[in-house]
Amino acid sequence: MSTNFKLKKREQPKPEPPQEMSGSSMLIQALAREGVDVIFGYPGGAILPTYDEIYKTGIRHILARHEQGAIHAAEGYARVSGKPGVCVVTSGPGATNVVTGIADAMIDSLPLVVITGQVATTLIGTDAFQEADMIGITMPITKHSYQVRTIEDLPRIIKEAFHIATTGRPGPVLIDLPKDISLTTGLFDYDKEVHLPGYQPTVMPNRLQIRKLVEAVSQAKKPVILAGAGVLHAHAAQELFEYVEQQQIPVVNTLLGLGSFPADHELHLGMGGMHGTYTANMAIHESDLLISIGARFDDRLTGNLAFFAPNARVAHIDIDPAEIGKNIETEIPVVGCAKEALKMLIAENGKRGDNSVWRADLQRMKQEYPLWYKEDGETIKPQQLIEKLCEATNGEAIITTDVGQHQMWAAQYYAFNKPNRWVTSGGLGTMGFGFPAAIGAQIAEPSSTVVAVLGDAGFQMTLQELSILQELGLKVKVILVNNASLGMVRQWQQLFHGERYSNSLFPIQPDFVKMAEAYDIKGMKVEKLSEVDQALKEMLDHDGPVLMDFRVAKEENVYPMISPGKGQHEMEGVKP
Repeated sequence: MSTNFKLKKREQPKPEPPQEMSGSSMLIQALAREGVDVIFGYPGGAILPTYDEIYKTGIRHILARHEQGAIHAAEGYARVSGKPGVCVVTSGPGATNVVTGIADAMIDSLPLVVITGQVATTLIGTDAFQEADMIGITMPITKHSYQVRTIEDLPRIIKEAFHIATTGRPGPVLIDLPKDISLTTGLFDYDKEVHLPGYQPTVMPNRLQIRKLVEAVSQAKKPVILAGAGVLHAHAAQELFEYVEQQQIPVVNTLLGLGSFPADHELHLGMGGMHGTYTANMAIHESDLLISIGARFDDRLTGNLAFFAPNARVAHIDIDPAEIGKNIETEIPVVGCAKEALKMLIAENGKRGDNSVWRADLQRMKQEYPLWYKEDGETIKPQQLIEKLCEATNGEAIITTDVGQHQMWAAQYYAFNKPNRWVTSGGLGTMGFGFPAAIGAQIAEPSSTVVAVLGDAGFQMTLQELSILQELGLKVKVILVNNASLGMVRQWQQLFHGERYSNSLFPIQPDFVKMAEAYDIKGMKVEKLSEVDQALKEMLDHDGPVLMDFRVAKEENVYPMISPGKGQHEMEGVKP
């Protein structure tokens, strides 16, 4: 998904005369000038001068227990706050441990500034202790990667890094900082304007293209809007709502676009894609005009491209021109910020197409083909758990997840009516993401209820970050959707590999309640459906972190589903 992510407005500091200071001092001063109020990180030898400066200045730093936890927390912070997440780690293994998070942020368009320590410039290329070629490693998975070679370049590099990370289609930028540069002194001049002739993102759409889209809408009998995360990152949820109300066009969300349009609105058809709603997928399949806003047509949405929206004219609004036409042939390309494009469409106030029959057909389809599951006595069905969580939180909690079955159930059954309440790993599908992302989300919004809905397997990849909850008293609520397996792997092995469950089941698990108690965190195990409501109430009423181990039906599958190689119109498990 492509976006236009901007820093929240802040007062611009007055120009200051250049001052002599060390590279590490420059870095901390620059972060302050950029409005950074928290850093996520982990110290080590090559980055020690920077950590010494952190100690001196008192800037808030969240000490993760593993570098992967630090960068996922920075991602969660960025997703919820609207500000870039900042992650600081040391060289070698410290730096390589954040590579997964960098790749995750890149594909999901999250703005990060990642500072990695590096061995001294005189040792680069000698296979020195804890040396790793971070430029070579990260070049394909960042918007840009810098290695600082002179102290004079450092202020410019930091300023450019924040500019690149937060403008156009946002993403991660890496600054590789050799130790000797951190210790060297130079003049800190942070008032020069960023000038990057080769990087000039188009923000304002072409009005002629907007008018072509207006004309197409006026002629369409079966229009559909596909709203992706680009709407959210452009802070354009209100404009999308106004445009939909004006033109009465049904809306389908991508996985990462959930919350950009109210789930309880009559024109909301649900999530599209592999585990989307039948109505959402059929609406795309039968449409005659598909308007994509800030979505990138990934394979989990489209299914087999040969069958995707076969009768539709496609309009694509995107800040990143590289996404337009990449996967789907586009008739009306609109390059620019989603917010600005929607403002222009609203201002045009074009003639509304005659789509009343289409809207009525879709409403009947929603009634006839709802999401479903079969109740089973006192067995907790994961779908029931998510429904009850949504009810208990009035649909207003920030929900974070890892990847897999629990992620899909959360996307299906938690009704997101507001933007920036949904934090998940979309494109990379990163296990271990959800829990540290919840920590970052809670730091971004201390007064909000943050619930990490996790699988028992993914949680065990980053559970060491429970120490942060213990240390800071963060009120993150952890819900384990515990089916004692790699749930989605098990489902695919059942459906496509002859029920050969190769290394996907967990017959032995830790006692998660005792584990929580070891971190001085309230823990509960819930095994019966009749206990769920009270357990959720206790969890939400508790003034502190909680870990809830919900033992759910072990062999429950996620439906409906588009099997590999199938089109959106070939969903399976649409009805019981």
